[in-house]
This record gives sequence, C-alpha cells and structure tokens, in this order.
Amino acid sequence: MKFIVLDTSYLQALADPGDDLHERAKTITERLGLFMAVTSEMVLVELLNGFSNRGQYFRQIAIQITDDLRRNPNVETIPQTSQQFEKALRFYQQRSDKGYGLTDCASMLIMQEKGIQDVLTFDKHFKQEGFNALLRED
Repeated sequence: MKFIVLDTSYLQALADPGDDLHERAKTITERLGLFMAVTSEMVLVELLNGFSNRGQYFRQIAIQITDDLRRNPNVETIPQTSQQFEKALRFYQQRSDKGYGLTDCASMLIMQEKGIQDVLTFDKHFKQEGFNALLRED
C-alpha cells in the first residue's frame, strides 16, 4: 500500500471550504484512493495553532480532525519527542538558506527515514528537497 505524508497546509485546506486549495485537496484525495497516511504531532500542533484564533467553529474542526487522525488505523501519527525536535532543529540549521519551518523539517526527516516520497501539501519547500508535493502537481 502507498504511504503519503499529510502536511498542515493540506489539512487546513480540507477543513476550510474558503481555502484556495480546498477543492484541489478534495479532488486529489479522491483520486488517490486508499493509502496509508503518516503525519506527526508537530503537524497537528501547527493545525491547532493555525485555527486557534479563527473562532469556535474552526477550533472545533481542528480538534475533530486531530481526534479523527489519531484514532484512524490507516494513519500513523509520529509522536513529538525531544529527539525528533533535536534532529529537526539540526536540519533547520543546515538549511539556513531556505525558508523551511521547523515542522516541515521534522516532516522531511520522517519522510527520509520511512522512504516516503509523496506529501499532501502545496508547500514548495518539499519539492526543493526532492519530494513530490501532491497539491502542486497537475
């Protein structure tokens, strides 16, 4: 079965019908069919933070998405650990010429460790590292 990493931008796009990528995220998800998803607690923190100041409705959606992903047997959620943080921080330091966020660095390392090439994101930084940013594909 195919493994695909879920990025914050994808989760936000699915959750918010007003997001420019909402329809694209839905279409690509349908086109992919069944797959095993991988995400991290760092991504979920970013999602929850991103919706924290958008009112009760979006806060509840972020909570529901987080709960659903953590309970879904087809989703592996990588725990946030001190070791993961240290590795991501070193990667972040090594890429000081890029605009990578720390969460993206952690996701890229997870992808490298698990041999995953595909990520549901629009973020160009993943393409810069040689990954397939599926929301950017035509």
